[in-house]
Amino acid sequence: MAPTDIDAYLADLTEPQRHTLSKLRADIHAVLPEAQECISYGMPAFRVEGKVVAGFAAFKNHLSYLPHSGSVLPALADDLADYTMTKGSLHFPTDQPLPRALVRKLISTRLRQAGIERNLGT
Repeated sequence: MAPTDIDAYLADLTEPQRHTLSKLRADIHAVLPEAQECISYGMPAFRVEGKVVAGFAAFKNHLSYLPHSGSVLPALADDLADYTMTKGSLHFPTDQPLPRALVRKLISTRLRQAGIERNLGT
């Protein structure tokens, strides 16, 4: 059965996945405190002004940050050179959270591309 909220999604994970994604969740809220949590395509996501702007998922051998746009990751290619990715997902190790400064850049780029103006948190 698919999770109905992010707490349920995280509860189904083992460590260190749960800890690493919990930190990412907290970092997304620190950068974008007004974001509404939701589940999109069965994965945790964050919505602003009705648009999904960030998300994440756990897989067997990696975690993924999902910008919900195929143009965010290519726009930040230099910043993401140390990571593997697909057009729509940034992969990172299960025990190494993404740096908050990178999360801020990812969210800022997605918001700009979506035409949403925000002052991002710390």
